Amino acid sequence: MVKLNKIYTRTGDGGDTGLADGSRIAKDDVRVIAYGDVDETNAVIGLARRHAPPPSGNGNSNGNALDDLLARVQNDLFDLGADLSTPRRAAEENDGASALRIIASQVERLEQEIDLYNEALAPLTSFILPGGNDLAAYLHLARTVSRRAERSAVTLARTVTINPEAIKYLNRLSDLLFVLSRHANKDGADDVLWTPGKNR
Repeated sequence: MVKLNKIYTRTGDGGDTGLADGSRIAKDDVRVIAYGDVDETNAVIGLARRHAPPPSGNGNSNGNALDDLLARVQNDLFDLGADLSTPRRAAEENDGASALRIIASQVERLEQEIDLYNEALAPLTSFILPGGNDLAAYLHLARTVSRRAERSAVTLARTVTINPEAIKYLNRLSDLLFVLSRHANKDGADDVLWTPGKNR
């Protein structure tokens, strides 16, 4: 369990920060950018959840399915941030040490949720402009930030070895957020469609 007794430490005043293994790197290092983008994705999903439908009132203490799904994703994103902030060491690669890593089943769960929500959607006839109702708009914003996080993770992977499941998770997450934005727009009925060249 994480325990935070003090919020400011002054240890980063020189422009560096600590990683999960205790090593220190510059705050603008690509690794910090990558897990920072993951954190930003998580924050936008938190905003989206503020617009998710309320619990059904049928006594189900788990609330509604969409909010539950987004809550699971937010927890996964903390796992992912921990993954990216923990460098892979030779010892871990050789003996499977217990650093917190995204695993294949987390990626597979996203794929199952994409398939589940995509089934009910109206077929696409054009690209979609980000928008619609508040929930859909925030989900679109979360999608674009998660794409940035994926790009940052790919950049990081060019210089150091990272967990490939982390990149897969971000890739599937942006797909899921796209599908959920359409679900929020009445299963695509209220999607805002792009009209190529409309204003020329």
